[in-house]
Amino acid sequence: MDIVGIRFKPAGKILQYAAEGLSLQRGDKCVAESENGVEIATVVLPPEERDVEAEQTSIKPIMRQATVDDLEQAEGYRTLAQEAFTLCRQRIAEMHMPMKLIEVEYTLDGRKAIFYFTAEGRVDFRQLVRSLASSLQTRIEMRQIGVRDEAKKLGGYGTCGRPLCCSTFLTEFAPISVRMAKEQGLALNPSRISGVCGRLKCCLAYEIPVYKAIRDALPRVGERYDTEEGPGRVTDVTVMGEAFEVELDETGERIFVRLPSADERNYYCDGSKCGGCGTGGCGAKA
Repeated sequence: MDIVGIRFKPAGKILQYAAEGLSLQRGDKCVAESENGVEIATVVLPPEERDVEAEQTSIKPIMRQATVDDLEQAEGYRTLAQEAFTLCRQRIAEMHMPMKLIEVEYTLDGRKAIFYFTAEGRVDFRQLVRSLASSLQTRIEMRQIGVRDEAKKLGGYGTCGRPLCCSTFLTEFAPISVRMAKEQGLALNPSRISGVCGRLKCCLAYEIPVYKAIRDALPRVGERYDTEEGPGRVTDVTVMGEAFEVELDETGERIFVRLPSADERNYYCDGSKCGGCGTGGCGAKA
């Protein structure tokens, strides 16, 4: 059976669906049933032959390759979603409800409209749902999301000047802690380590494995260390420089010692010998 990987959202999870009898390639649009209902999806992983019965896995089938009518219908429901968004915001204001509407989505068949919102606590939206169902004549689903999901849906730019990671390539949120910032020697300034969502930046986790590996290879402050110039005591470590400072016992002089692995990695590459980054790896020192 041919299995393809599809996404329902630009930065959503890659889900495996059966594409039996369909000629789908990466980038093609298709129609499939998600947890929300029937939706348009994009093929991101090409077909791969797999024995599903042997793996004893249950895989949903793709309904069909998206037609021009499907794409036009999806665009029409996006327009309706904008109108529903405006209507819902008006009703929220009229009812003085403590919630913030983020986004509205329709399924491809128009049977359901999903309203995403944020709120500090639980909200009784039963009256709002009845009002919206009466006006829109479709099934209404209210879904409360967190501030990180809000940033993912709305998009924007981080303090680095780049589009938000969560809205471009992160498929799920990893747990982030202040300890990660400490591990990297960052100043614990909330404005520097917090993202636009107000939570700790997701990128704090990106380099943690590297920092931990280097820190484990470095001696700890206070430990004894034998250098080429004599024994001494470690007084400071620099993770970024993969080096540490040793105060010599005999002279009191402080010298820096680099890890051998740091010298191996510390070279400049102009791409002339390896073809440049993204070509399968670096095989020569420039």
